[in-house]
Amino acid sequence: MKLASLKEGGRDGSLIVVSRDLGRAVRVPSIALTLQRALEDWDNTAPRLNAAFEALQGGASLVEGQAAFTLETHSLAAPLPRAYEFVDGSAYLPHVDRVRRARGATVPESFYVDPLMYHAVGAGFYGPNDPVLVPDEAFGIDLEAEVVVVTDDVPMGVNAVDAAQHIQLIGLINDVSLRNLIPDELAKGFGFLQSKPRSTLSPVFVSPDELGEAWLDSKVHLPLLSHINGEWFGAPEAGEDMQFSFAQLIAHAARTRPLVAGSIVGSGTVANQDEGRGASCLAEKRMLEIIRDGKPSTPFMRFGDRVRIEMLDRSGASIFGAIDQVMQKSG
Repeated sequence: MKLASLKEGGRDGSLIVVSRDLGRAVRVPSIALTLQRALEDWDNTAPRLNAAFEALQGGASLVEGQAAFTLETHSLAAPLPRAYEFVDGSAYLPHVDRVRRARGATVPESFYVDPLMYHAVGAGFYGPNDPVLVPDEAFGIDLEAEVVVVTDDVPMGVNAVDAAQHIQLIGLINDVSLRNLIPDELAKGFGFLQSKPRSTLSPVFVSPDELGEAWLDSKVHLPLLSHINGEWFGAPEAGEDMQFSFAQLIAHAARTRPLVAGSIVGSGTVANQDEGRGASCLAEKRMLEIIRDGKPSTPFMRFGDRVRIEMLDRSGASIFGAIDQVMQKSG
């Protein structure tokens, strides 16, 4: 099934069920008013949401007493407009390796057995067509195309095998970074704050079964496409070179605390050893330029630049819809 949220009904939006082709949708207030509410009672709401999805797929004009309507992505908030928890990993070590090589460092052996992860901004997410608001271009605006999963309630100390059963939904994210603010923040030894503003979620989240054979071993085995100003930027395979699966990332996050229903866990910037597949962030491209030429030649984004992030199935159909947004000066 595919789920989204309309920009109505308050801060958490209004939950809707969306057809597989992303063309039609229906409100389901008799099941749950918001996606967060649905996730908190997932054992009861998931079967009913799936039944509504199947009815919509079957062409029903009335589902759960509500009229189906044509979906306009500009009317969408993020599927989860705010989340109690958003933790972001860095599971693609080719990305980590290039960033470190550019400054003459290597990847520590511990990175291959102990995931990198930080606590990200979950208090608010942009909708898929909302502009990214930034005070100053000089902050170094960068995209980061990633895959995310959403959990139900995860117990503290869960192992990776059991953690896989807590993955209920999958989506995409543009985890925006302000690169020129990162060095000073990391130098303090206390992590990201100002350098990590709000991120943007894909139009819909989908249940794992929607991915079919592309969902294997708690990884998504499909290319993640990125375009900047209409030009192809990258299409790395999300299932390759992912050192830690989503199940392993969840187990890592829940080692000393439970995760509540509606928690979002990010993969980190998708990257492959094969550089010919392009990149998912400008920083990585700039690092490759430094390694090759001694200095970067690709600038960070400017106000008015447009980013598009999308994932297609093997037949070429959009799975999550597209994140399609511009960079805009705040205020």
